Amino acid sequence: MEQRDQVGVRILHTALELLRARGPRAVTMQAITEATGIAKTTIYRRHRDRRALLTAALAGLVLDVPMPDDTDRDERLRWAITQSVDVIANGIGAGGFAALLTGEDPEFSEVFRAILTGHRRQAIDALGADDRDGDTLIDMIVGSYVAERARTGT
Repeated sequence: MEQRDQVGVRILHTALELLRARGPRAVTMQAITEATGIAKTTIYRRHRDRRALLTAALAGLVLDVPMPDDTDRDERLRWAITQSVDVIANGIGAGGFAALLTGEDPEFSEVFRAILTGHRRQAIDALGADDRDGDTLIDMIVGSYVAERARTGT
């Protein structure tokens, strides 16, 4: 991998780490610089502002794992559950999810909700459900995960 690509990956990786741990307000050009040692000018060359940085970091969370046509119903459901929980647990993390729920950072919420729409569409399509039933099922999956996380911490 070229050094330029490695720098870009480090920037996005650090942005996601900050988001997961401390929420979207922690994702600043200064925080990325402090965490990585990468100059602000280098970050700004790749991302014109904080919103562009968050958008690029979150774009990596969009799933592009096609479900084979011959996959049975049980495997499709397992896939939808795993992917739906993963986008929260390992995607935006507790910090990002808390900010999404509280609306503390409307810019982040807008970006993530746009990405989440794409994820939901993939999960609904994988389930072979109509939009209303699919939305309900995804809400039940994510809601169950959030409730268990709140109740037990795991």
